[in-house]
Amino acid sequence: CVVSVTNVPPPQSTIRPGSPVPVNTNNPGVRKAARFGVYRYNNSSNDLFLFKESQIKKAMVQIVRGLKYMLHVEIKRTVCEKRDHSSLDNCHFQREKNLQRMLRCYFEVWIQPWTHTVHIPVAHC
Repeated sequence: CVVSVTNVPPPQSTIRPGSPVPVNTNNPGVRKAARFGVYRYNNSSNDLFLFKESQIKKAMVQIVRGLKYMLHVEIKRTVCEKRDHSSLDNCHFQREKNLQRMLRCYFEVWIQPWTHTVHIPVAHC
């Protein structure tokens, strides 16, 4: 019995449509996707304060009509109140012990650059 190996994809072809691959957590696209996930969380939370990503623990990306990021992110409560609608870049994390809060979240963020659309089908914290 002879087995043909000609149609086996080479191991160096890392990104193919449909298969999620690990991506560096410092990647600018990952950081942007994490921020979208945080916006989604802040919009749905009842907290008085805004949360902001403190650490991206793990990131995967999948090519499906755009880029779908699967992110494990730690978010922390900031000193910025929601009603002020502050830019998160200017929001520092809470220093007061009784106001500090950290959540572990899983976000799926689907970005289609050519249509300028972002969908966040999953945001679990």
